[in-house]
Amino acid sequence: MLIKIIFNYIIGYIRVSIEGYYIERFINICRNNKITIWNLKRNKNVRLELNIATRDLRKIAKIAKQTKCKMKILNKKGLPFLFNKYKKRKMFLMALMLIIILLAVSSNFIWNIDVIEENNEQIENIYQDIVDSGLSIGKLKSQVNTKDIINKIRLNRDDIAWIGIEIKGTNAIVKIVKSTSKPEIIDDNDYCNIVSDKQGIITKINAQNGTLAVKVGDTVNIGTTLINGWMEGKYTGIRYVHAKGEIEAKVWHTKKKIVPYNATERIETGDSENKYKIKLNNFEINFSKRLSKFKIYDTIDTESKFKIFSDFYLPISLIKTTNKEVKEEKKTYTIEEAKNLGIEELKRELDNEIENKEKIVNKIINTYEKEDAVEVYVTYEVLENIGTNEKIVF
Repeated sequence: MLIKIIFNYIIGYIRVSIEGYYIERFINICRNNKITIWNLKRNKNVRLELNIATRDLRKIAKIAKQTKCKMKILNKKGLPFLFNKYKKRKMFLMALMLIIILLAVSSNFIWNIDVIEENNEQIENIYQDIVDSGLSIGKLKSQVNTKDIINKIRLNRDDIAWIGIEIKGTNAIVKIVKSTSKPEIIDDNDYCNIVSDKQGIITKINAQNGTLAVKVGDTVNIGTTLINGWMEGKYTGIRYVHAKGEIEAKVWHTKKKIVPYNATERIETGDSENKYKIKLNNFEINFSKRLSKFKIYDTIDTESKFKIFSDFYLPISLIKTTNKEVKEEKKTYTIEEAKNLGIEELKRELDNEIENKEKIVNKIINTYEKEDAVEVYVTYEVLENIGTNEKIVF
């Protein structure tokens, strides 16, 4: 039925009203003669509105006369009547035909690349790698080899666990799962040492298997052996083992900041202005050529791509440029104010960086006064477990 209705719109259809006391008989005769009628709407008991195909107009008129009903044409719809209405407007028809042709041609190209990263994890420079591998805006869909592009991306990057590309309409959907770097898992039967993966001072050692290479109070660097993967007996000599144990150390986390005595702060005033431009692929049409009315401002660009359906993008986009006015204020700090400003900011950064706050055992602050600024260093001493397995290679 739906296909017939769409077909009738293409060839044209007429909405008519039928008025009389034998409307039910009229409908039955139409159905018996296999005449398609749809979108029936009854007004009171003696008047009916319905759609019919143009080719069935004479048949309907004959049935209306047969059932002693009055028939009236309400309106005509469909492509033939639309073209007939605008047949004298040649420019309109030409524009309409041009739009249809452009849509048909543009459907063969990629006009949008939608990168979906699992759990919204940001993967650095991934969009550029996708473009460099052969998937770019304006490329013919027939020239896009998804398998080849996927292989190129995976060869160039080791931080991707899985990638898939799907072409829908003029939209290329790239789905990516980021890989998580995991330490090498060494089998319990393999011989290995435990080496330090951080710099620090040893505070606690619990060796379960192997021979200690350090003691409490020793300072170790990254790569220093903590527990050797061998044991020596009086009668057995040296035998190799899989070293096991827990080592705790005092580790340092340091941040630095330079705070000038004279600084300029940018503060938003709350006033803003919007400018718009149309982008046709790589060509831009600017609707506002005048300069910003603000003397000092920050700019934010937002691009909205035109699309007909969910995945049928067009090579047209609207770019909205928002200029937010800012004012610059000169700030002058005393030496103590500059120190406090730097210390507080670095403490916030370190507090956000260190998850287990209970393991912070000391906070060291060093400041160095310069001619035009102060250098601030904040160091947190934190108790952390260190050590990772390193396979013994003979």
